[in-house]
Amino acid sequence: MDGARDGDQPTPTLTDKVRAEQVRMLYADGASYFSTMAASATLAGILIWQNTLSPAIAALWLGFMVFHTVVRLGVRVAYKRANPPVAEWRKWGRWFVAGCVVSGLTWAVALPFLLSPERFDLQTLVIVSLVIGTYGVIGSAGALKAAFGTFFLPFPSVVVWMLYQGDTLHVACAILLCLWLPSVLTMGNRFNETLEEALKLRFENAALADDLRAQKQVAEQNSLAKSRFLAAASHDLRQPVHALGMFIGAMRGHRLPRRSLELVDQMDASIGALDGLFSSLLDVSRLDAGVIESKPAAMPVQPLLTRICRELEPEAEAKGIDLVVVPTTAWVRSDPVLLERVLRNLISNAVRHTQKGWVVVGCRRRGRRYCLEVRDTGPGIPEHLRESVFEEFYQVDNPDRDRAKGLGLGLPIVRRLTAILDHPLEMESEPGQGTTFRVLVPRAAAARVASPPSPREGVLADVRTGVILAIDDEQAIRVGMTALLESWGHTVVAASGSEAAIAAFTARPAPDVIVCDHRLRGETGVEAIRRVHAALGVDVPAILVTGDTSPENIREVQASGYPLLHKPLSHARLRAAVTALIRRRASPPAAAAE
Repeated sequence: MDGARDGDQPTPTLTDKVRAEQVRMLYADGASYFSTMAASATLAGILIWQNTLSPAIAALWLGFMVFHTVVRLGVRVAYKRANPPVAEWRKWGRWFVAGCVVSGLTWAVALPFLLSPERFDLQTLVIVSLVIGTYGVIGSAGALKAAFGTFFLPFPSVVVWMLYQGDTLHVACAILLCLWLPSVLTMGNRFNETLEEALKLRFENAALADDLRAQKQVAEQNSLAKSRFLAAASHDLRQPVHALGMFIGAMRGHRLPRRSLELVDQMDASIGALDGLFSSLLDVSRLDAGVIESKPAAMPVQPLLTRICRELEPEAEAKGIDLVVVPTTAWVRSDPVLLERVLRNLISNAVRHTQKGWVVVGCRRRGRRYCLEVRDTGPGIPEHLRESVFEEFYQVDNPDRDRAKGLGLGLPIVRRLTAILDHPLEMESEPGQGTTFRVLVPRAAAARVASPPSPREGVLADVRTGVILAIDDEQAIRVGMTALLESWGHTVVAASGSEAAIAAFTARPAPDVIVCDHRLRGETGVEAIRRVHAALGVDVPAILVTGDTSPENIREVQASGYPLLHKPLSHARLRAAVTALIRRRASPPAAAAE
């Protein structure tokens, strides 16, 4: 190190710069220390309250957690003050990894005391907390492979503890954990490799900043790297969340104690929040891919505004603001689904950012159009930032990236949707006074509203079950999909690819429905389905499932004609899709008539 400062060593290499930046990212996140302590204290409190954890052991565990957390925070402060040169990245990286090792070993030692042999619901709570914390490690320590690798440390003690219990359920859980761990390691490695690639591009681009032609090339490379990162990360992150959602869905099919059901509901709500975040990213990709088309129809405005505001009213009441809908009899011509997405984003955005006062939603006539308005008394948007708010992930009043304030994708989605709908979007804003968004929609003549169908004609009437072929190359998802579909009464045959699927049906009738992941090893989902059709000689209805947000892949799947569902997949959406295809296959005369 001294030689480097004396000029004996050459300029740091690109690898050194990348590693130094990765170490800087490790020390940049200080909130994770406090969130980990808060989660640990909450978990210990619940276990003490349930009389499954000794207060003395809890105090010892939390005390040691506090001690090494304070030490790690001290190292972080020292790093910030030192602002070390690039050449010293190894020393500071070792300190961070050492802290991660101590943290992992602390959990490893404590877990046998946290897991209650008599309470499977509390065991589930502890393990789910550990799993969620593992995904948090990707954000807090995933920048450096050595630091991320320490997430393995607590799991051997969990697996050994479960195997020691000896019953079938615990042995199965231990096997599932062992199957799940490699997928997380793969996801962390991909995250790290993609991050390293992005950092390398960043430093290479900085070296060409003086050349205008090189700057253009750099911008294109960065954009491509960003697209690859989002597509790969989205798919890899969705896989375990998708599997976890199916396991929770399967758990609902069992008789559980009331407390266990409450924990399942809380886990389901957390997965729903992740689904919302992924859906926003997916919306941007689908819009950029050009696979969304407008299907305009005459529609009344009042029911749409009332429904959206009714759903957002609890949030407004909790903040003490008034959410007001001005009555209207207007009818407009627009795509009902896309227009609802536009207004829902605008109204929820107004409620989220308004701290006092009101949000008013209404409709005014403007020539041959109606002007749908959303007014609020929020902080307003400075004039020089009014274009920036339509950029992805940009937020005016959220420098700390508070997730409660959203991702910064609402307005970019609104701009893309209004362009597809050909509805001009206007914005007026005054800092400290509030913001008004206007969407100009063509007027339409009021139409006669048909009466709703009788219960006998409902979509879910006469629900049937059948034989489902589930194709996915990840074992955990096959297990989860099988458990979920069987809990609905279906017979499930799971396969890792088209060859295994064809072999499974050589001596039995063809399945009723195929549910296939699109991203398989050595083939796509479309190719796998067509190979199964060719081998069985039957055109079996099929559903494609994907966690990929790449515009190219989305266009490819849309062109295949198969229904497409996106991970993490809601149970209701999957059940409705499977039921519809089974009913259609069971009614060939009706299908032929169409």
